[in-house]
Amino acid sequence: MNTANRNTIWSGIFAAELKKLGLESVCIAPGSRSTPLAIAFAESGIRIYTHSDERSAAYFALGLARASRKPVALVCTSGTAAANFFPAIVEANYSETPLLVLTADRPAELRESGANQTIDQLKLYGDHIRWFVDVPAPEANFSKHLFRYLQTLAARAWETSQSPLPGPVHLNFPFRKPLEPIDVPNDRPAWLDATLLSALETVPAQLTFSRPQLSPTKEQTDFLSQAISSTPRGLIVCGPRCPAGNFPARLTELATRTGYPILADALSGLRFGAHVNEFILGGYDTFLPAPLRPHLILRFGDLPTSNALSDYLDSLEEVPQIHISETKRWRDDRFRVTHSMWCDPLLLCESLLSRSDWQSDLHWLPAWTRLENAVWDEVRAMRAEPDFEGGILPDVLSQLPAGNGLYVANSLPVRHLDQFAQPDQKPVQVFANRGASGIDGTLSSALGAAAHLPGLVFVTGDTSFYHDMNGLLAFLRCNIRATIVIINNDGGGIFHHLPISKFEPPFTDLFVAPHGLTFEHAAKLYGLDYVCVERLSLSSALKRSLASEKPTIIEIHSDAAKFEQLRKELNRRVKEKSVG
Repeated sequence: MNTANRNTIWSGIFAAELKKLGLESVCIAPGSRSTPLAIAFAESGIRIYTHSDERSAAYFALGLARASRKPVALVCTSGTAAANFFPAIVEANYSETPLLVLTADRPAELRESGANQTIDQLKLYGDHIRWFVDVPAPEANFSKHLFRYLQTLAARAWETSQSPLPGPVHLNFPFRKPLEPIDVPNDRPAWLDATLLSALETVPAQLTFSRPQLSPTKEQTDFLSQAISSTPRGLIVCGPRCPAGNFPARLTELATRTGYPILADALSGLRFGAHVNEFILGGYDTFLPAPLRPHLILRFGDLPTSNALSDYLDSLEEVPQIHISETKRWRDDRFRVTHSMWCDPLLLCESLLSRSDWQSDLHWLPAWTRLENAVWDEVRAMRAEPDFEGGILPDVLSQLPAGNGLYVANSLPVRHLDQFAQPDQKPVQVFANRGASGIDGTLSSALGAAAHLPGLVFVTGDTSFYHDMNGLLAFLRCNIRATIVIINNDGGGIFHHLPISKFEPPFTDLFVAPHGLTFEHAAKLYGLDYVCVERLSLSSALKRSLASEKPTIIEIHSDAAKFEQLRKELNRRVKEKSVG
């Protein structure tokens, strides 16, 4: 630890404590006022990722935290640098992603003084964070009490970012000059000798927390077991970000025992993996609405990606809908949930599975699988059409090695994944920024995830890619290996799904907003391989890219209007089969 002055000691103690607590990664945007923090993390041995653009840095940290399922620290200087973190913090809030946001600041006497690069950073991110602390400025020869305070602060921030509701924590660090590791006489506390300094890196953390398990009560288990026993025709709906670990396997076992089909969102963690069997369904966005009417619905995870599924759930008046969640956060924008159950979903499944078998309706699952099979028959046939943009995600999934990562951008790509990706026993880790569902920062988020999952594939639209091209610098600076697939339909292709598409001329100019760009020069600027292919040649191009050590951009030109016609034709064919 550098002990040149109060700032380096203060920051070094804090960084050392976070390392003992388990911090593995920190993303740093260079700046002057944050020098003490940057130096401390550099000397701590924690993995550092540097980014010139604060917005890209924040989204990179978000993607890394999501893929690793661990908090990531984020450091910047004072002023608008901190404001550029804001979009990613909003996403982290709503997607429950743990971030430690460490902003440097001017000391109190310089605030509201006209000092350069000084803004009001107190509670800058409002209610989008779990906890805010304006950390005291370091003092010369500070007391042991403040030493313990700083250690405890690190532990509390670490824990609060993860429990009970994961999300971002903001600590604002004011520093007076000198910011660099310049020796300042009498700054180092007399009690902080070499022995104690050495022990800082070896003794356990000053404070650790133990978390309770939210085990279901007997009343909760009895209630749900009785509801299932009296309802042979039930349905399980899994939205994005369901629990990981053993949850998919246990819930699938519960579905098998009860006879309840699972409508598994592509981002739920249920659609891909060894647990997948005939109860896991993914074609619902195409075949809904359907005449099938369940008498009980069990819901897990966030709101579905599919509007068709949300509309279907909304149409089921007087059907009990039970939502099970460990975080107690509300996830029902149609207000159809009739019972919110606060407990660990995995423990609830295991408790239910310990009960006696339920009597299932033998005709219920076949009625759903007939609709499901009709979807995949038509999707397979439609994938032969060159203009069928919906075939891109299935092509990508077919080439991904087992266990690989897939990140999808918002607007059309995430909807293509949800509608056209068939459930598969091959495990794939799938991510998207569906907390606030913005198009900003998705490239940087994907590269952050690729730092944990080398070889990850990111599928994006052209507008989302353009919005975050600064993030491409992470390929070189952070040594990232990934493949980017750009679906270039020259603007906002998703608006072709909406009624506004019938209103020209404002539709093209104000909504699609065509740009006429291709991205070969962006790849060249950052030293990436580039290839432009027809959709039917994607699989071979992707296979080559996955075998290469060099990052690649694969661009596919698409006609959004033609694809929308094909998508409607696909839906029509499936509906005809459903009626038949």
